[in-house]
This record gives sequence, C-alpha cells and structure tokens, in this order.
Amino acid sequence: MVIDPSMAEGQVFVIGGGPAGLAAALAARQRGFEVTVADSCAPPIDKPCGEGLMPDGIAALERLGVTIPASEARPFRGIRFVSGSLSAEACFPHGLALGMRRTNLHGVMVEQAERVGVRLLWGAVVTGLHTEGVLVRGELVRARWVVGADGSASRVRRWTGLDSYLRKKERFAFRRHYQVAPWNEFMELHWGARCQLYVTPVDAEQVCVALISRDPTLRLDEALPEFPDVAGRLNRAAHGSVERGATTITRKLAAVSKGRVALIGDASGGVDAITGEGLCLAFRQADLLADCLRSGVLERYQSEHRRLARRPAMMAELMLLLEQREGLRQRAMRAFRSRPNLFARMLAIHVGAASPLTLAGNGLALGWGLLIA
Repeated sequence: MVIDPSMAEGQVFVIGGGPAGLAAALAARQRGFEVTVADSCAPPIDKPCGEGLMPDGIAALERLGVTIPASEARPFRGIRFVSGSLSAEACFPHGLALGMRRTNLHGVMVEQAERVGVRLLWGAVVTGLHTEGVLVRGELVRARWVVGADGSASRVRRWTGLDSYLRKKERFAFRRHYQVAPWNEFMELHWGARCQLYVTPVDAEQVCVALISRDPTLRLDEALPEFPDVAGRLNRAAHGSVERGATTITRKLAAVSKGRVALIGDASGGVDAITGEGLCLAFRQADLLADCLRSGVLERYQSEHRRLARRPAMMAELMLLLEQREGLRQRAMRAFRSRPNLFARMLAIHVGAASPLTLAGNGLALGWGLLIA
C-alpha cells in the first residue's frame, strides 16, 4: 500500500479498525475532525464474543449515527439465568436487544464510516509512533491525535508507556455458531460448576454459543454435557462456524492517555465478558474521547473513562462472585425466582436504566432475599 505522507495532516489517526476504533472515528467525524483508521486486517473483522448488543449499546451506536438493519440481527427481549433446576428471567425495561454476528456489526460500522468520510487503510501495518504522527510500515503519516484501539494486547499501549495496570484478571472464552432456530426470546446465561455458557439468538435459524471459564484448555464439546438442556437442543445441529477462542481480561490501567495519545476499548482496559457490556462501554468511551479531542485536552478523559467503567465493573464483580460461590448463586437464584421484580431491577441496573438510589435499594432487597431464600 502506498501512503501519501500528507494525507493525515492535522487528523485524528486511529490504530485499530474493529468496533472500538470505528466508533472513535465516527465520534471524531461528528466533531468535524478528519479521521484516518488503519488496521493490518481487512473487513469484515471477526472476534469471538457473545454477540449480544444490549439496549444501551444500541442507543450508544445510534448516537454515533449507526442504525442496525433488521436483516442483520435478531431481536431478543431480555435475559434468562439458568443454574441447575433453577431459572429466572426478565425483560429489558426499555427497548429490545439484538443478537448480531460480529462480522455483520463490523460491516455495518464500516459502511457508516465510509459514508461520513473516514479514511480507511486496510492491510496497513502501523509500526510505531512518531512525535509528528505514526509510522505506517516505517513511513511517517502526520496526525495531531493518535487513538489506540488495537485490542487487549495493544502495541500502542506499550509504545506509549501506558502498559501499567492497577488490576488484571483473565478468563478464557470460546465461541461457535449452531444452525438451529432460537428456542425463546431471551439471551440465556447458563451457570455450571466450572464455566458459564451464553446462548444468543443471532438470526431466525442460528444461535451463538459462547463458553467462558478459568480453564484455557476447556472447549465447548467437553463443556456442553454439563448443560443437558442446551446440549439436547444442539444435538445434531450443524455448525455455523468453527470454534474460536479469545482471552477476556478484567484490567484497570493506571492511565489511559499520555500526551496526544489516548486508548479506547480493550486497549484501555476492560471488564469480564460475563457482563456483555464491552461494546457499549467502547461506544461510550468514543463519544467521551471525541469531546475531549474537540476541547484540545485529554485530562478529562482519564477521570470520565473510569466513571464510565464503574457500573460494568461493579456488575462484573457481582456476577463473578456468583460464578465462584455456587451456594450463594443458588440462594440468589431462589430469591430471583420467588421475587421476579428483583431480577428485573437487577437487569435494569445492568443496562444503565436505574439510578444509584435504585442500586442501593436493590442491594438491600437482594440481601434480604438471600436471607429468606
């Protein structure tokens, strides 16, 4: 690829063309910046994940100008928890969620980026940073601001000296699609003794099944027998994709910006995939970062970045506590089953539709429910 050295003069240069990088580009374009996105891969870019977009994530995407076509996704109306013989379900307080193949989401975001004039450099390897911009295969491309959106193993984070973290935990996820019609209108989270299983409807004849555990060697074929209801439904179903794996990292960085470089998405830290909030968090970070770039200073991005992560991080800690302590999880499930509005309120908190006061009250209600369960 031949790079015009002047093409990015005065621009925002985004390293990483996944959903986080494209969100950063779209938000910056909304503020009037000229934006270039570079990625070593070519679209559509895939990543193993649960493929659920919660209502707050859809709203965040719409603020970036992205509307999901009905043909690209499958709506679902709530979340269902299953632990052994116990189950609890609730609908979202506002709107529907979408199950959507990650490749479809990427394609829709690429189309919007092209529509609004983002310069997209696919197959472009960024080899380093420069005081005046970035190096693409060793050649200087000038830019005022640089955004690192290159994932959990971010080279930008390392190049900038931001690879210092206050906390880091990791688990392992594997995903496969099955050619079977969704059996209800919920995303299901099945709790097992050593793993969790997400089942997300992604179209009329296909579901995404994602496994998350602390064991890097555990795979879907080995884990499925621990979930006989799901295994029975998937019996003899053709595979819609090969099994793919990824690491899900809970990471809190000491800083997410330095000088004229800022990190976003998984490059800037993250919460465990059990929350399903990673994409929404990245979209919100993009909106915040674009505002900070427009003001010309990045200091506010650090504090506000932490504020955005607070609720997803809290919900991740709660859900990981249930993952680790089966007795507590079963008591919680009995409380959710006997008091359905309690689970509905927890779901409202999860998708950002509840205030801090509701959060405090719900914590007291859950505590009481556990005592009497």
